[in-house]
Amino acid sequence: MPQGIRSVDLLQGDGGAGTIKQINFGEGTQSKSMKHRIDVLNKENFLCKYTLIEGAMLGDKLESIVYEVKFVPSSDGKCVIKSTSEYHTLGDFEINEEEIKSDKERAMGMYKIIEAHLLENPTLYA
Repeated sequence: MPQGIRSVDLLQGDGGAGTIKQINFGEGTQSKSMKHRIDVLNKENFLCKYTLIEGAMLGDKLESIVYEVKFVPSSDGKCVIKSTSEYHTLGDFEINEEEIKSDKERAMGMYKIIEAHLLENPTLYA
């Protein structure tokens, strides 16, 4: 498994829309686990929309975070990741730019870990 991730458990569904997954983190990480719900999975258009529904990252100020991620082919044979995040706050809480920047950096770090894992293990997707 990539560094930091101990396991991923499928709690509900078959991997498509409506699926709930729990990501379990290894020792020394800030959070023990988090849960995501897959809202849209469009394999033909390389699009995934999912919602963070449980985890320390939400704290007591956020109800959920909705992520939309699209992998767009580039002319050099690679791809560009286009993503948006929609924060659903509790009460009158307003999220600031620093928190958004931190979340974005954390997400890019996760993509880099996954990319490295897949490059090291091409049989997982070939």
